[in-house]
This record gives sequence, structure tokens and C-alpha cells, in this order.
Amino acid sequence: MNYSILRMRVYTIIERGEKYDKKSLYFDYFIIVLVLLSVISTIWESYPEANQNYQKYFYGFEIISITVFTLEYLLRLWTAPLKYPYLPAWKAYLKYFLSFIALVDLIAILPFYLPFLGVGDLRLLRMMRLLRLLRVFKLNRYSRALNLVYDVLKERGEELVTTVFFALILLLVSSTLMYYVEHDINPQGFPNIIATLWWAVVTLTTVGYGDVVPITMLGKILNGITALIGIGVVALPTSILSAGFLEKVQERKRIEKEETEQIERQLLQELKERNGEIEEENKNSHSTHLCYCPHCGGKLPEID
Repeated sequence: MNYSILRMRVYTIIERGEKYDKKSLYFDYFIIVLVLLSVISTIWESYPEANQNYQKYFYGFEIISITVFTLEYLLRLWTAPLKYPYLPAWKAYLKYFLSFIALVDLIAILPFYLPFLGVGDLRLLRMMRLLRLLRVFKLNRYSRALNLVYDVLKERGEELVTTVFFALILLLVSSTLMYYVEHDINPQGFPNIIATLWWAVVTLTTVGYGDVVPITMLGKILNGITALIGIGVVALPTSILSAGFLEKVQERKRIEKEETEQIERQLLQELKERNGEIEEENKNSHSTHLCYCPHCGGKLPEID
């Protein structure tokens, strides 16, 4: 098996499996199970007693999972030119390296290698180890539902960024106004604009913890107006995502219907062609039989 054939076979295995390719399906199932076990292990490891009693088992499983995920990452990077055949090889490698799912794969395995790279800050290592939970996003390759979420976020990203930008402006404006209204009367609750941002976040998201509240009449009015605006701010991304999901679901149904109709047309065409061949064979066979005597097998005289 030469280099090109080997890389093509590896690519067909590590990409999302088709029903007819058992090796690819088995690979997908193996990665899914390993991801789920890795996430469960990370959560279970957070219990002090479990970490103390089973630390060597956690570490052993981590080595196994990291080895598999690293190999998977390198293989996907190696087969990137087949994933993006319209690009030069180096651009295909770069495009895959910078893709969202590839970055998730890299960040998920990176904490294991940091100590070998000379990173000795224990606090940083603990924080980075939490990134192992990002492995759950690897399931995006194998779940149509997660793919749908990713597609919606990708297509509606501009609208969502606009709503976030609008929310940030409202946060700054409302916190600034509340600071100037309440600071002189309640300096402990609203000591500066940055601290007042906490009140703005709680109010705009309509959470209302009540740990910081205005005490002046003007402050209460501003608080009510901000809370009412917050209802609309929260509803904006919700409506955008809902519309995106509906469009994507309808698009998928339309594509599936078109694919089904195309398959049916192809089958019908093949059936018609096959029937035509059979009719032609029957016609030729019948004409041949007319040229020969069915009793003696001799050739019959031609009729003018």
C-alpha cells in the first residue's frame, strides 16, 4: 500500500463513518466512548477521596486517552489536504489547524504536555487541567444535534455579536447613570462605575440577587427601566437562535427530501434501462426464434 492510498484510507476511517464502512464506524464509537469516559474521569477526579484512592488509575487512564487523542489529532492534521482538496497542502494544514474543532482537540490535550514543556506553576496547571472538559466538544463530529448547534452559531454569529455589543453598551450606560445617581447617597453599594457593573449585569439579566440595590427614588426608577430593557436584551439572542434553528431544520428536511427524490429517480431510471434491455433481449430472442423451425431447428425461408 503506497503513501497516497494509505492516507486516503486513514482519512475515510477517521472521518465520520458511513454505514457501509465498519472500520470507520468502530473508530467513531471508540472515540465517543473514550471522550465520555474522559469527561467522567475528570469530574470524578475532583472528589478528594476518589483522587487520593484512585490517583494512579486516573493517571493511567489519562495517559491512554491522551495517547489516543494525540494520535487522532496528528492523523487528522496529516489528512487535512484530503479534507480541503481545493487548497494547496500548506494552506489545508493551516486551515485545519485553525479550525474550531482542531483547536478544541489541541487545547484538550495540551494540559498533559505542559509540565514537559517546563511549565511549573501549579495554579496554572490546575486551571489548564479543567480544559480537559473541552473534550466533550469533540462529540460535535458525531452528533447531528451538536452539528446543528454549531451551524446555527456559525451562520447567526454576526447577529449574536451585534446583540452582545448592544448589551455591553447598555451595561456601560446603565452602570454609569446609576453610579452618578446613587454614589453620593450609597457609596458602599456603588463605589465606582466598575463595581456598579455588577448591579447592571444582575439587573439586565433579570436575575435580581438583591445584594446591591438603589435607595433613592431616581435610582429605583432607573433600576426598573433597566430591568424592563433587560427582558428585551435577553429575548434578542433567544429569538435569533430560535429562528436559526427553525431555518436549519427546514433546510435539512428539504435537503433530505431532495436526496431521497434523487435516489428514487436514479433507481427508477436504472429500472427503466434494465426493463428496456430485457425487452430488447426478448425481442431479439423472438426474432431469432422466428428464423428457425421449432421442430427440426432448420432455418426457415425468408418471406418477401
